[in-house]
Amino acid sequence: MNTELTMDKLVSLCKRRGIIFPGSEIYGGLAGTWDYGPVGVEMKNNIKAAWWKMFVHDRSDMHGIDSAILMNSKVWEASGHVSGFTDPMVDCKNCKNRFRADHLDEGKYGEVKIIDGKKSCPVCGSTELTEPRLFNMMFRTYIGPVQDTESLVYLRPENAQGMFVDFKNVLDTMHPKLPFGIAQIGRVFRNEVTPGDFVFRVREFDLMEFEYFIDPKNWEELFEMWMKEIYKWLAFLGLDKEKIYNHEIPDGERAHYSKRTIDIEYQFPFGMKELCAIAYRTDYDLKCHIEKSGKDLTYFDEKASERLVPHVLEPTFGLDRALLASLVESYKEEQLENGETRIVLKLPPKISAYKTAVFPLVSNKEDIVNKATEVYKMLKPHFNTIFDDNGNIGKRYRRQDEIGTPFCITIDYDTLEKGDVTVRDRDTMKQERIKIEELADYIKTKI
Repeated sequence: MNTELTMDKLVSLCKRRGIIFPGSEIYGGLAGTWDYGPVGVEMKNNIKAAWWKMFVHDRSDMHGIDSAILMNSKVWEASGHVSGFTDPMVDCKNCKNRFRADHLDEGKYGEVKIIDGKKSCPVCGSTELTEPRLFNMMFRTYIGPVQDTESLVYLRPENAQGMFVDFKNVLDTMHPKLPFGIAQIGRVFRNEVTPGDFVFRVREFDLMEFEYFIDPKNWEELFEMWMKEIYKWLAFLGLDKEKIYNHEIPDGERAHYSKRTIDIEYQFPFGMKELCAIAYRTDYDLKCHIEKSGKDLTYFDEKASERLVPHVLEPTFGLDRALLASLVESYKEEQLENGETRIVLKLPPKISAYKTAVFPLVSNKEDIVNKATEVYKMLKPHFNTIFDDNGNIGKRYRRQDEIGTPFCITIDYDTLEKGDVTVRDRDTMKQERIKIEELADYIKTKI
């Protein structure tokens, strides 16, 4: 049995099990913000580490950086974000709710009726809606004690510009040959008109992305190569191919700098939505920065003995969306033989917060607790391991199932006599007796 997943179920599970909490909750919250709890931050870090390994460490053509969140405001003027990073916004004069105009037309907020030729508010039904007006989504702040135009800076809405601005520094220090990439994982900020759908659309989030600098002559071949690599990443996240859709963005809807863009979408409970994307940004960004900064951001091709402005392919991945998709895909409700229902996250083991959980069968027998502590300390250097002696064994199993721990290890009376433990598999619930000295190697072969 696997009943249909709703976002209410997932949000409840995430809060109950320390995965994701509402931001600023004790003060009534803050829309569009979420905190990752002790379990969620481990999952998130596991995804970040896996992405970095796949796209940086396992390749010879990629260099990582970590650029500053605050950048000279001229960067955002050159990139077009100051003038063009906008969403259309509509306000209801009656109930004061605010909507994104495109989402309003799509019915995302509820039914919109046409009354006397005017659109109605999906909340209160009033037809007193403002005309759409553009709203810049960059957060502003000021450096220093005086708040004026000279001290104005922005919280970055993307990582890409940091990689373009540091392009020359990477060239001068690492001496890469085309094609090569500059990669970054970092926090970005967007003042969304209407955040929602849990951590899918929020006002601060982490992006994992890279700019892959190329000779434009073979951009189509490299575009397809990166599409294949993206699908390897989606397989790592454990996502079902049948729930993934390539949305080719047509002419007229792409960003002005893009010659081709594909949004890779996933079937979330709230609809088919963008999970990651790849864009061919041509040489737009580097040329803009060359023009506005006056610096030489060209690449010298030694074989052709000529300088060129490289073109760019940009695969970009939302870290929060990657975790959300993995949670959605792995969430299962299963009917047990005793009639109870268990909730289990069948996450890929490399994403799970803990690989093993160690239980003493009883918590009031010193020799069993001491042996369980010994096993816990033995496993801790090999895997992220949690010690759990709270409640009966059944409740502990349920708790670990709900956070996706692949293996639960119970130390019992037989352990004291025979030196073996019970290892329970999360997905099958089958149990095996394994010698303590063989335990680490056994788990390694399984994950």
